[in-house]
Amino acid sequence: MTQTVDSVRRRDGNDDESAPERELLRLLDNGALTELEVAWSDPFGHAQGKRIPARQFLDRARGTGFAFCEASLGWNADATVIDSLAVTNWDGGYPDVYAVPDFGTFRLLPWRAGVGHVISDIVTHDRTPSLLDPRAVLRRVIARLGSLGFTAKVAVELEFYFLEPDGSPFQHDIHAYSLENANALDPLISDLYETLSAFTRLEGVHTEYGPGQVETNLVYTDALEAADDAARLKYAAKEVARRHGKIASFMPKPFSEHSGSSGHLHISLWRDGSPAFAGDGGSESDVALHAIAGLFEHLPSITLFGAHSVNAYRRFEPDSFAPATVSWSRDNRSAAIRSLVESQPTASRVELRSGASDANPYWLIASALAAVVAGLEAGRRPPEPAHGNLYTKGTLLPETLDVALALAAQDDTIAEILGEASVQDFVAIARSEWQAYSTHVSDWERQRYLTTS
Repeated sequence: MTQTVDSVRRRDGNDDESAPERELLRLLDNGALTELEVAWSDPFGHAQGKRIPARQFLDRARGTGFAFCEASLGWNADATVIDSLAVTNWDGGYPDVYAVPDFGTFRLLPWRAGVGHVISDIVTHDRTPSLLDPRAVLRRVIARLGSLGFTAKVAVELEFYFLEPDGSPFQHDIHAYSLENANALDPLISDLYETLSAFTRLEGVHTEYGPGQVETNLVYTDALEAADDAARLKYAAKEVARRHGKIASFMPKPFSEHSGSSGHLHISLWRDGSPAFAGDGGSESDVALHAIAGLFEHLPSITLFGAHSVNAYRRFEPDSFAPATVSWSRDNRSAAIRSLVESQPTASRVELRSGASDANPYWLIASALAAVVAGLEAGRRPPEPAHGNLYTKGTLLPETLDVALALAAQDDTIAEILGEASVQDFVAIARSEWQAYSTHVSDWERQRYLTTS
């Protein structure tokens, strides 16, 4: 049976007014809002949207939604439209799709008074979810997990660099967790903290192991809310930096000699309101082991969805605090899958450490949960947890985007859970990044070979 966005929301229990929706309606009614940003994400997680006068918002939001060209859901990092996609292409004329605001995502925009921000689901002319909408992909996986009796909670950690407009560092201290280093980044880092506190479910901010690098941690919450918060975090960080004359770069490895930037996920499953990952005697539950087995088995093929750029694969190197092998262990930061069994059952979780900072958070979370679903449905157990330095133990993670593309295209199980058409076109968009890279003659090549060949 064909699903519509409205039917999905009713089954999710979102037909009742939430606190954010009540606040949105109140502020529209009393005239406190002059404008709404209607937002969505493109394939690689860039913030897209329209600025809508408040007086026009409700009728259109409750009606057809806000039309835009479907081509913007089929382009790559530099907005080159990829015509080889199956879902949208020139043969289909790049028709309109519609952004339908999810009123439960309403937030006031921290940097422009009287402006609200609401995240949208994307539907086609027949009101079914767009196969190119990353948020719809995540909704699909959450529904599949729900059919197994589980909900997922996720916390997202994103690292990025504050840099000069030309991409060079303006601050050279690399002490992670340093309050002195954080003070040296003021007023920029304080503005970031205040903005994210108002705009997301922020847990904290601290300095990381690169010059001007920070890590932002978001509160553990339902999977869709976690992805929404991560999308907003990227948007807000870039705006905060712009207002201070800097840039916020989520490029995974901007400097050969410095730390890369990751997008880590902390995941747990819940059943009937109770945590399902905590076992007895400090070990994982059967549910947790099945989830780990799914992540372990499918990690090579889901790596693409958390690392879609050529640059992301430069992070996978020994002693980098990014993983390099397909591995799982207990509280071991050299592993790709880090199991954390805590004395408090609600805190037991699994951390997936392979994601890059530039990942689209909806695809990153959806692919991880798809592997979890695959593990639950297969009912297998993982190998015994590994110990010690895992950078040289086990199968290597994909070493290039090209390898990751091939592995993602071959995993029928993950494609079926995520949606085969959605996966096919995401792979095609990411492949355009590899093609652009592999046909470009770099300065390094010219310097190395021009006179020595």
